[in-house]
Amino acid sequence: MKFILGKKIEMTQVFKEDGTVIPVTAVLAMPNVVTQIKTNDKEKYNSIQVGYGRAKKVVKPQAGHLKGLETVKTMKEFAVREDDVKNIKRGDVITVEVFTAGDKIKVTGISKGKGFQGVVKRHGFHGQKASHGHKDQERMPGSIGAGGVQRVFKGIRMAGQMGNERVTVDGLEVVEINPEKNILYIKGAVPGARNGLVIISGEGQMNLAAKVVSEPEPIAASPVEEAKEDVAPVEAAENTEAEAPATEVENKTE
Repeated sequence: MKFILGKKIEMTQVFKEDGTVIPVTAVLAMPNVVTQIKTNDKEKYNSIQVGYGRAKKVVKPQAGHLKGLETVKTMKEFAVREDDVKNIKRGDVITVEVFTAGDKIKVTGISKGKGFQGVVKRHGFHGQKASHGHKDQERMPGSIGAGGVQRVFKGIRMAGQMGNERVTVDGLEVVEINPEKNILYIKGAVPGARNGLVIISGEGQMNLAAKVVSEPEPIAASPVEEAKEDVAPVEAAENTEAEAPATEVENKTE
């Protein structure tokens, strides 16, 4: 399984080589940092927690949780298979390059809030006929069917709060990837308003970028030190050449 957190930017178009135009949603997915790994041995299930965004200030418990990492604004947890946990470590970085053009994904976000709405807009009711005897009942829901039970059943479609809820759209497709700008172009519409947080996930192997927290690499020799090492054999050779004529002179004198 592969996944990433991003921010919805806008809807735009992508032009293909054959001239076709594809409506897409641009999602800014800056590098996500793996903040915690949960395994079946310790937490009784396998999951990966990632962080998105940069926070200027965090509370002490969150600062302790992110010790050794950069502070993040949002953290989300993804349930994964045991094989996926083995290949990922705390501090690894997830970029848009984990996805490729043509991948099938699902996107989750918070839909736009539309306030208190009636049944016509909220549930698509047709309303009543605008004829004799209806007066102001054109957009009313009609009978709610309480009957002899003298109560309203749970789940009856009525007027109320519309939108501002978690929505998941499955079967979307990655059309194009821009690694330089960390942007994913997803075919069709994505739930949520502009600058809203979206969760993108799909099937496949997770290919990670460079790590944030890693062991220090051995320090390589500087160019000056390498030059000194190369000069030493040359000096030895000069000393050998200088001693050679002196030996010949001694032999001649004898």
